[in-house]
Amino acid sequence: MYTPIRTARSRTVALRNHRYHLRTWSEPRDGTPPLVLVHGWMDVGASWQFVVDALSQDRWVIAPDWRGFGLTEGAPVDHYWFPDYLADLDCLLDAVTGDAPVDLVGHSMGGNIAMLYAGVRPARIRRLVNLEGFGLPATTPDQAPARHAQWIDEVKAFAVGEKALTAYDDADGVARRLMRTNPRLALDRARWLAQHWARPVRQPDGSERWQILGDPAHKVVNAQLYRVEEVLAHYAAIAAPVLSVEASDDSMRLWWKDRYTLADYHARLRSVPDCRTARVEDAGHMLHHDQPAQVARLLEDFLT
Repeated sequence: MYTPIRTARSRTVALRNHRYHLRTWSEPRDGTPPLVLVHGWMDVGASWQFVVDALSQDRWVIAPDWRGFGLTEGAPVDHYWFPDYLADLDCLLDAVTGDAPVDLVGHSMGGNIAMLYAGVRPARIRRLVNLEGFGLPATTPDQAPARHAQWIDEVKAFAVGEKALTAYDDADGVARRLMRTNPRLALDRARWLAQHWARPVRQPDGSERWQILGDPAHKVVNAQLYRVEEVLAHYAAIAAPVLSVEASDDSMRLWWKDRYTLADYHARLRSVPDCRTARVEDAGHMLHHDQPAQVARLLEDFLT
């Protein structure tokens, strides 16, 4: 089992009818902005532990569990609306960091949230790092009827339990699942993550199964189309310097084939006023698990 170098504290903040769970490391320091780390889809704030351990500087770090993930709790829903993440982040910063500008780092879905949020509240972000938050392929208005039909069908499927997440016999089963998804993930880290990515839940027959700490409603497709023009308007409004980091494995080719490529993403980044790119070698999409030391060095070089 992996042994953390820096100990995290657990904290809960009430905001927007949710009890938002945060992990924090160290304490606020005069003259040093808070470092806020936001995770991706079907992940948790604890996922940043390896990067935090690899940092050479002792900074105040805050990593929330997004609504419907980890230990953040709210009212039951049958789907999620992406702009809620922007409002959640804004209210979270109000509650935890006040008016102080923050250094914001987001992975995957969290990277997409961070990029949009930095355009909405440019004065709140000192520097921004986007780890593999590429966005989605462009859509066209004529796709709207089919998308809404798909959304309705998936909401109905969720209601009868067809979107349920797989449960596992024990924590080692969860660890093996994490390693199947990410072959570079070491066993000790997988076992540690499993304890935070899932929890044992008593079954009707009295047995225990390990349930993923993610709301299955996240599997329901977004009802709204992905409008690239709106995304680029957010990008253009970003005032902070941006570092866009990608892994050596081309996740885009795996996910989208020719529908949306790394070159397309780089073209979108030209809308960001101050943006540079970096690459993490020998890493896949979960680059903060694969190469936390490389990621930590990139963060510190850019943020300082």
